[in-house]
Amino acid sequence: MNPIGVQAFNPGPMTGDGNWTWLIPGRVPTLIDAGVGDPRHLDAIEVALGGAPLAQVLVTHSHPDHASGAPAIARRMPAARFMKMPAPDDGTGGPVRWEPIGDGDRVEAGDTSIVAVHTPGHAPDHLCFWHEETRTVFGGDLAQMGATVWLPSTQGGDAALYIASLERVLGLSPARLLPGHGPRIDDPVALLRWYIEHRREREAQIVDALRHGDTAVEAVVARIYRELPAVLVPQARETVTAHLQKLERERRVRRRDNAWTIIEP
Repeated sequence: MNPIGVQAFNPGPMTGDGNWTWLIPGRVPTLIDAGVGDPRHLDAIEVALGGAPLAQVLVTHSHPDHASGAPAIARRMPAARFMKMPAPDDGTGGPVRWEPIGDGDRVEAGDTSIVAVHTPGHAPDHLCFWHEETRTVFGGDLAQMGATVWLPSTQGGDAALYIASLERVLGLSPARLLPGHGPRIDDPVALLRWYIEHRREREAQIVDALRHGDTAVEAVVARIYRELPAVLVPQARETVTAHLQKLERERRVRRRDNAWTIIEP
């Protein structure tokens, strides 16, 4: 299997140089993720297809940079099917009839098949796609080189589920990870281990900030993200909140109004 990276042409503060979508050529030409509908992306898909019709689009999760391009693809390539894990009010409707896909489902793709692996945390409906023969993971927003993944607490982001998802994919012993952002990852085991350790370190930093009297999320963010560009501060607040909610479920912190405090043993 030789997937072709197709740039989605949507650079920005949250998307970096823009999303990567991945075309699996062969008997069942399959695109992983839909981009945002930029015409240059659609043109690039057609070039990568080399005249073959696109059979299907598999979406890793319903965030707009991964799914909102589906209607444009459907208009340009009406024979394609579209599949993703169901998610309520995800804004990916329009002319697309989505077919459901869930954990453990095997899907023909190219000249082989891949398996959906439910990996919530960044999004409740997040899927990775696993090709066992080449030990390849199509990772969506599970991980990327040179950056961490934010956990949008107001959109179902969950720190505990995210760590469990990292551990689940690590348990597959992948040889390469093709992410939704950034370059391909040729040593995903090392990166996933670092991601897990980073989450644990971030949690410890949050606990330390609470011990120093920072009871508001904004104060915690200011303490531990000292050089973060202002445009990314809202995402840091979401991630800190997701960690605090995890700690609250573990009965390690309590929340009263907008104040968070440590529960001492």
